[in-house]
Amino acid sequence: MQTATIQQLQQAVKTATAAKQLQNFPPIDKENRSHVDTSCAAFHLCRKAQTLRAWACLENGPLRPIRVNGRLAWAVADIRRLLNGGI
Repeated sequence: MQTATIQQLQQAVKTATAAKQLQNFPPIDKENRSHVDTSCAAFHLCRKAQTLRAWACLENGPLRPIRVNGRLAWAVADIRRLLNGGI
């Protein structure tokens, strides 16, 4: 019986987590929605969702969301522009 080291277990968890995230969010260039939720926008911008919420609340970030029934919606076009060095 083989025993896994702590490092091997940690790597396995990281790999599984990364694979799960990739399944949940399509690449931004393949995104067909006009707006995405905060978790999806945060994933593509490599930021935590709370950072995007702070940008929305303080209105000091590079992107401004729209609010739909109290929820934040981030424009895919703005995310693409920001990732391509714009804005």
